[in-house]
Amino acid sequence: MSTLYDKLKGYSDSDYYGFHMPGHKRRGIPAYDPADVRMPYEIDITEIEGFDDLHHPRGILKCAQERAARVYHADETHFLVNGSTVGILSAVCGVTEKGDTILVARNCHKSVYHAIYLNELNPVYLYPGFDSKVGLNMEIRPQDVRDALERYPDVRAVVIVSPTYDGVVSDVTAIAEAVHEKGLPLIVDEAHGAHFGFHSVFPENSNARGADIVIHSVHKTLPSLTQTALLHMNGSRIDRERVKRYLGMLQTSSPSYVLMAAIDLCMEELESRAGEMFGAYAGKLCEVRKKLSGLKCLELIRTECYDISKLIIYTGSIEFTGKELYRRLLSEYHLQMEMAAGSYVLAMTSVSDTKEGLERLTNALFRIDNKIGAQTIDECPRTGGLPRAEVVCSIADAERKVCADAAECMFVPWDAAAGYVSAEYAYLYPPGSPLIVPGERISEEAVRMLFWYRDKGFSVEGFKRERYVEVLKIKREIQHGKL
Repeated sequence: MSTLYDKLKGYSDSDYYGFHMPGHKRRGIPAYDPADVRMPYEIDITEIEGFDDLHHPRGILKCAQERAARVYHADETHFLVNGSTVGILSAVCGVTEKGDTILVARNCHKSVYHAIYLNELNPVYLYPGFDSKVGLNMEIRPQDVRDALERYPDVRAVVIVSPTYDGVVSDVTAIAEAVHEKGLPLIVDEAHGAHFGFHSVFPENSNARGADIVIHSVHKTLPSLTQTALLHMNGSRIDRERVKRYLGMLQTSSPSYVLMAAIDLCMEELESRAGEMFGAYAGKLCEVRKKLSGLKCLELIRTECYDISKLIIYTGSIEFTGKELYRRLLSEYHLQMEMAAGSYVLAMTSVSDTKEGLERLTNALFRIDNKIGAQTIDECPRTGGLPRAEVVCSIADAERKVCADAAECMFVPWDAAAGYVSAEYAYLYPPGSPLIVPGERISEEAVRMLFWYRDKGFSVEGFKRERYVEVLKIKREIQHGKL
């Protein structure tokens, strides 16, 4: 039986080209000769003399983190070797107390919900706008933030995601102003925006736009290894020592020096060569987007506030779904996309993309475009983006009931689930934003979406039993027929 290493090596030796994470695109750091890059085994160490300690940095790691803070214009920056997830968990838990109320964008990553669970928080949801044509969740509106803060004066912190997995950018400056007027901290999950601020074609990063805590996944859009990320802290509205205590608890006690070295090399590149790297990248990217604007049946999507590094190819006017386009690009052209949604595919680009790789994608899309005819697709039954749901109890209370007494819960089939209070999550991964959250009353809309995604071949994750939902035995308030 072959090992995982054998499979990885075989994939590396193949002609498959990746428009997905990580951002190094299997090419390493541009300024370094691949022949000079040591294999991980040769440089994999622990906390030995002269190499500092991530949890108590005083030497080379302290200097490395200070450089990262300079690069991103943050007051203080910390290396993360457990991905952005550990940064989000530490940030949310570090700025709240048990049982606090928190204002959260409903399209946040599941790690935000896990932090809500860990600190037994009561979430108030901000719903993003929605593009019903493409089936794309849009930005969080600053006025919605202001209205929610007026309506819920006991909110203690605000969390949004910008850019989203699909590249939609919110007005972080205006949102920060609204949040700070109430004396509250703003946490921005900017995991997909680690490349922001290095060229005028991209927005400024959220440190420069007023956020108190910003989390970046260096590996997503920059040349760094998977799991590498950064947590930035700014200003005096947060207890930085408390956030750092959570980092100490939640990050591994044996941080990988290979991963930390990857972050540091990436920061060195950004500090010394960002203008050169991003100038060339922006030129290639703008050229590709200009060419793709000539597609006839397929369509390159760009919203008003958008990260142009994400190429969203919409298939909504043709005979096949985003999943079918994804399959064709992979099987016929050996181009691996990041994700397929109901009506589009997502291709992630980075500074490490080659001109040849981008041309392969462009040529493949035009060949497919020329072969297809315009027909109406069976649209995903979304009327307003993420399904709106009534919060009946906290995530922690729902989980507590599940753990305490199995008699408090039962499994119901999807077509009978509307009206019940969910005891488990349901989400598509990627991107990892839940359709259903424990403690929420399941809506008819959520059930329709589950069936639509299943029928189109998508994997709906989170359920303990296939096509069943675990629910709490609480009185139902919705009557409905079979779906």
